[in-house]
Amino acid sequence: MPRAGLTTERVVAAAADLADETGFESVTVSALARRLGVKDASLYTHVRGLQDLRVRMALLAGGELIGEIEAAVAGRAGKEALAAFADAYRAYALRHPGRYAATQIRVDPSLVADSPALRRTSEITYGMLRAYGLGEPGLTDAVRLLRSTFHGYCALEAAGAFGAPRDVQASWDRAVEALHVALEHWPADG
Repeated sequence: MPRAGLTTERVVAAAADLADETGFESVTVSALARRLGVKDASLYTHVRGLQDLRVRMALLAGGELIGEIEAAVAGRAGKEALAAFADAYRAYALRHPGRYAATQIRVDPSLVADSPALRRTSEITYGMLRAYGLGEPGLTDAVRLLRSTFHGYCALEAAGAFGAPRDVQASWDRAVEALHVALEHWPADG
């Protein structure tokens, strides 16, 4: 019988909070059970195991991230939308490092297809890029460029790996400007 007050949503949210505090990889069923004041076995009523918990955290965090991005890009297009998208992405990654790490795991495509929030990720991202006049396969290539740039920058920044005296925000702004120029002058599909 499930413990009173303990729901799958509460378990996943607690795991996401724990990930933000201690790191995504340090979240275990045992650590989560200790945090919630229950025995490990109590959590198996709500999640099937660590992998299921991690996937649920990824879906939660992915939904939160795209919600923030969606709000930021609303009513914007082109460079303004790109900058808003980038800034919302970076802010989330830096504010929620454990949740953000969860968004980087591979999730079964069928689970993504069943997640309205994650389907919105494609809609919003591709919609923003269509303003640059991109079609396939350029859209997919551009999404990969943006994701790898944003992720790489955020990962390096979070690790404190930018040692040069130049302001990190100024470099970020320049990187987003460079991406805008690249998108405006996207090479023809070959």
